[in-house]
Amino acid sequence: MAIDKVCSSRESAIADIFDGAAIMIGGWGGWVALPVGLIQALRKKGTRNLHLIDINSGGQVQFPSGQWADSACLAENKQLRKVTCCWTKPAGFPVDPISPAARQIMEGTLELELVPLGTLVEKIRAGGAGIGGFYTQVGVGTIVEKGKEKKIINDKEYILEMPLTADFGLIRAFKADRMGNLVYHGTARSNNHVVASASKVTIAEVEEIVEIGELDPGMIHTPAIYVQRIVKIAKEEVVWRRQKSA
Repeated sequence: MAIDKVCSSRESAIADIFDGAAIMIGGWGGWVALPVGLIQALRKKGTRNLHLIDINSGGQVQFPSGQWADSACLAENKQLRKVTCCWTKPAGFPVDPISPAARQIMEGTLELELVPLGTLVEKIRAGGAGIGGFYTQVGVGTIVEKGKEKKIINDKEYILEMPLTADFGLIRAFKADRMGNLVYHGTARSNNHVVASASKVTIAEVEEIVEIGELDPGMIHTPAIYVQRIVKIAKEEVVWRRQKSA
């Protein structure tokens, strides 16, 4: 019997995310790239003390109601204990109010690990590839180097960065087969694939699910070995998201 990783609902797909888990979120490209449905399901579940690994701490995307659609909803619901990100969206960037996570970080109730964007992606890629660490010049002479090993290579100073992995990865794809092979579209190709590789359990929400063998092998961006669960996005939701991104 062929492997079938399709879940009946987002709620069932994220049901075993536990208190204290490390959660990596892909999709650094707005509505069409973010796994908004999985994020909202996690908010409703109410899992606590999460370590969020994301490009930012949320506060970029909102529903018409004003409710945060991205990871800001997790901070707003007091579900986070730590955020590893590139920026926290401070007040006035670009014009929106300060995000819930940024406010909690300033209040000292949420731990922050700030990582340069390229370094963050490489840390995640290293985690997925089983690399024990890597040296980079990014951050040398800044607060980024604090507490990290330093090394001189070819007369240049480098700092050692360690890999990042997560218990669960929440990602968004355009199309999947039932085995979990994924195809991305547009900005969803930014980092969903590295998040999938570095997560113990990868959960993908997708626009379309096809039978095994229907995807062109040459067009697959993330092989099924990196994906444990998939869930389909309702057609009307797909249309709405695309309109928001236009």
